[in-house]
Amino acid sequence: MKNGFRQSMAWLHTWAGLVVGWVLLAVFVTGTASYYRADISRWMRPELHQAAASTDPASLARAAEIGVAHMAEHAPNARTWFIGLPRAESPVLDLFWRTKPGTPPGHAVLDPQTGAPATVRDTKGGDFLYRFHFELHMAPLWGRWIVGICAMIMLVAIVSGIITHRRIFSDFFTLRRDKAAQRGWLDAHNVTGVLALPFHLMITYTGVVTLAVMYMPWGITTAYRGDNQAFYAESGQITAQRPALGRPGQLAPIGPMVARAVAMVPEPLERLSVVNPKDANATVVAVFEEPHGLSHAHPQIAFDGTTGAVVEVLQGGLKPAAKTFTTMVGLHEAHFAGTALRGLFFVCGLMGCAMVASGLILWSVARLPKPGTRPFLGLRIVQALNIGTVAGLPAGIAAYFLANRLLPVGLADRADWEVRAFFAVWVLATLLPLARPQRRAWVEAMTALAALTLAVPVIDVLTIPGHPLRFGAGEPALFLWFDGVLVALAALFAVCARKIGRYEGPRPKRRTAPAEAARVRAGQAERQHAMT
Repeated sequence: MKNGFRQSMAWLHTWAGLVVGWVLLAVFVTGTASYYRADISRWMRPELHQAAASTDPASLARAAEIGVAHMAEHAPNARTWFIGLPRAESPVLDLFWRTKPGTPPGHAVLDPQTGAPATVRDTKGGDFLYRFHFELHMAPLWGRWIVGICAMIMLVAIVSGIITHRRIFSDFFTLRRDKAAQRGWLDAHNVTGVLALPFHLMITYTGVVTLAVMYMPWGITTAYRGDNQAFYAESGQITAQRPALGRPGQLAPIGPMVARAVAMVPEPLERLSVVNPKDANATVVAVFEEPHGLSHAHPQIAFDGTTGAVVEVLQGGLKPAAKTFTTMVGLHEAHFAGTALRGLFFVCGLMGCAMVASGLILWSVARLPKPGTRPFLGLRIVQALNIGTVAGLPAGIAAYFLANRLLPVGLADRADWEVRAFFAVWVLATLLPLARPQRRAWVEAMTALAALTLAVPVIDVLTIPGHPLRFGAGEPALFLWFDGVLVALAALFAVCARKIGRYEGPRPKRRTAPAEAARVRAGQAERQHAMT
């Protein structure tokens, strides 16, 4: 009965992992990169390294006034203005606004001191990888549902894998490189799965929880009659919404509100939201960075937009359910982590990528046909998808970085062209293996991946005058560690390509001649007789 149950779990683990494995690998790769989302964004905007952010109260107040003036001129009919204030990692004014639902948001990047357009290249930076991690660059509703379903299946695959591998912890200490390819891939799958098993369980479960309100909205729908904003306000996650009165109003000076907010909360001021700016019931909300800790909760202060009076202050004090939810979000995004802990999360994420990738490859290796036999169509498709995801997705990210450095700074829709480069390389890496022998396709894909990854730091040095290797004034730590990680990854990919190219397949068993076999049996019989 136990063996039958374990066999059923093995079947479930195998097919659950295969069906969603390609999506999960894309989610793991982009999610792991998102631990350094802010650093990636800074690297992709090298012009920002020439300016220092002024974050004293007077400078922030001046920057907020410039942002409001720009919005009043260019987006007077927008319902909400979003003003990202200068910070150490982004010393510019980031302005967003949306005129009406369903329309693309407006965006402007300004110099916080002069109000002139900032001379910075248009890019989505690390935000593209971050949003791809849970939306797959699809419509948010569709993308989040697909990722959520895959994450739930991932939990099933992890639990069924634990049940299936009864010797999983003993197998962890065994890596049989000289055995058959299937045995080696299984050992690699076990090692990467067990070593970071608590992380895999935590990151998958918290990933589902972060979007639980979307997956199971019935409680909020019933209790709040579909008013999600009222739920978040009552739970203390956002300030209470103040509806528009329909009467025109004059927005009070924003500078004194900013100065007062900075004096009330010790955390750095991150952004402002101005809701219904032309209405008599306008609201200005100051949002701060979250305090150090697990809970992902931003302190907020709401002002009456026409009088400048404080309406509401949110600074801790979350109720238990909201505290639990924000803690789950904080665990998933690791905003609380310092340098060492963030590095550990990153390494665990890489092991998650290796676990999923080795599981996908293991499925195809276990079903390889005998020499001289053509693989069936389904296997060919799985092999192409494996190469396209394992090698093609990182190659697409490298192309995304290269496009950031090589595209003209003034190109129209430049950020979209960077994203197109990502998908073009990814699709190409998935289609080409269909026309190539599997072994050669793997070697070519890994070689191209190594070349593209190595090209990023090379092009970075050649195109950025402020690069520290050219004795420029850029951030030495950011440029050097970013480029250094890419060089290390390129070396790893090159080693993989070389190993795949030199692999000769399983060695045939040596046949024993009849006379020699007889001597072996006779010797065994003599030894057994002597023992008795």
